[in-house]
Parts: sequence; C-alpha cells; structure tokens
Amino acid sequence: MGYPTIGQLEREISQRVSSLYNEKLGQRPSQIICHFFDSELVISLENSVTQPERTLLDGGHERLAEQVRIFLDRIIKPYLKNIIEEVIGKPILDLMSNTNLVTGRTGIIVVLGQLPEVRNPESIPKSNWRNVVD
Repeated sequence: MGYPTIGQLEREISQRVSSLYNEKLGQRPSQIICHFFDSELVISLENSVTQPERTLLDGGHERLAEQVRIFLDRIIKPYLKNIIEEVIGKPILDLMSNTNLVTGRTGIIVVLGQLPEVRNPESIPKSNWRNVVD
C-alpha cells in the first residue's frame, strides 16, 4: 500500500479533531476545514465554543469565559499535537490556536518541520519541494 493523498490526511485530521473536541469538551464542531499550505497546516473549527462558555458569556462573565477557554486550549493542545503527529508521521515544530468566543470559531496553525509523505505532494499549495522527503 502506498502513501495517502493529502486530502486523505486532511480528512483524517478533521475527523480525529472533531472526535477529540466531542470527547474532551463535550462539543463537536459543526464544521472543520483542514488544509496543508507549504510547511504549515491550518485548521478552522466552526461552533467550537462549549455550552458552559456560552452560559458565562450570556451571564455577562466575558473575562471568566475567556479564562476558561485559555485553560481548555492549554489542555487540548498536547492532544492535538499527538493526533497530528500520528496522522502525518512527522513531528511538528509549533502549534498555535485561538478561539473567538463571540463567533464560536477556533483557528489552529501548525508549523511543520517536514511535509508528510503523500502520493500527491503537488496538491499542497505553495509547497516547498525541499521539505518533501524522497
């Protein structure tokens, strides 16, 4: 069996991130968009804010809701890192995330040391071919 396509990796990461959010936060995002770009992976989650965070916001406790989200992001980060490294078979250099509590969207940027081995590396926009392993 050969290497997966870049689309297969993106779908697997999306599915596993969705399951992680459901398992750890009790909130399955309504949509996840996952794309590799050059030496980065970008993940966008819709409807990622939990019910307790929304309740705090509705009750006028914006700062507390923001603090809760900061801690949730810190807790989730190593799980995200492990999922991505497992799926792509390469270590990641950095993972940054931010959630907008008003819109309910989370953005995750992953900086890769090397591109994953895939059947179709030409499908990665702006791919830096020096990062592709032979």
